[in-house]
Amino acid sequence: MQIKSILVTNNHLKKVGGSETFTYTLIEALLKRGFHVEYFTFFQGEVSKRIERDLGVQFMSKNKYDLILANHNTCVNVLSRKGITIQTCHGIFPNEEQPSKYADGHIAISEEVVQHLKSKTYNSQLIVNGINCERYTVKKPINTTLKKVMSLSQSETANAKIKAACDTLGLDFTKFNKNANPVWHVEDMINDVDLVLGLGRSAYEAMACGRAVVVFDERAYFKSFSDGYMTPDLVRTCVANNCSGRYSQLEFDTEDLISEFKKYKKEDGDALRALALTDFNIDVQIDKYLDYAKTLKKKNSPLQLLFATWYHTYRMNKRIKKTIKKEKAMKQNA
Repeated sequence: MQIKSILVTNNHLKKVGGSETFTYTLIEALLKRGFHVEYFTFFQGEVSKRIERDLGVQFMSKNKYDLILANHNTCVNVLSRKGITIQTCHGIFPNEEQPSKYADGHIAISEEVVQHLKSKTYNSQLIVNGINCERYTVKKPINTTLKKVMSLSQSETANAKIKAACDTLGLDFTKFNKNANPVWHVEDMINDVDLVLGLGRSAYEAMACGRAVVVFDERAYFKSFSDGYMTPDLVRTCVANNCSGRYSQLEFDTEDLISEFKKYKKEDGDALRALALTDFNIDVQIDKYLDYAKTLKKKNSPLQLLFATWYHTYRMNKRIKKTIKKEKAMKQNA
């Protein structure tokens, strides 16, 4: 299988988020390899504009591609007829992350997702989250003793506990919630602190920046757990559950967070940076994606897929036309 043209898809590219950042990172890495890359999304916005402006990548224009790297089953259901399609499943809970029967292959970002897909009768290839380790890098060294803490939590309940722990220890506290105050260059904010609290991709990005990390948050869609203060050995264990807290299943209050902060060591930041370069580097993960793609063959398209493709494409075109019309109106009124 010779790969020249690749379509990268994500259900939504309106604002900054985990899958949006992953999509951008994936496209960056593919362009470095010399592939012709285009993108697709149902919902254009800030991130799709960055893909077009910063990376010079255009919206889907071809009828066929050698490979489609798809996030979200909604994209797979519409586009799988256009080429060999791999669906990356980033979690076990959201509906859009569930496996599509129209994908030719599935990638799971953790062993937890591998087992989840297996329970639904789908085999998958394990490839963990990929981070651009040139963008997420050490711009400022961390302090010898802990002074500054930042939360990437999406929960005000969690942030209240973190702030109380910081107040007790006399630490500077900042917080950033991508849903409330999205910032594209979050790596600059990460580089201003010594220790970061977050889950999953947020934790990996902080590791790549050479920060100390505590895996902790409280999410509405599952019981709140923590994996605690990260060392390389603990990361290698907890990555089985995407450093979500569901491996260790620790329940933290303010006193527990104080205890975790007291474990801080400057050298742990360097060790986590080294781990990110070997285990989470997008340049390494891309090789795994391409090797897996070469093992796949296109499935036959049943009649119901052809109908589903037509129907979803019809809806997609309506959404896109509506978005373009809205953007033109905004420019005229500006």
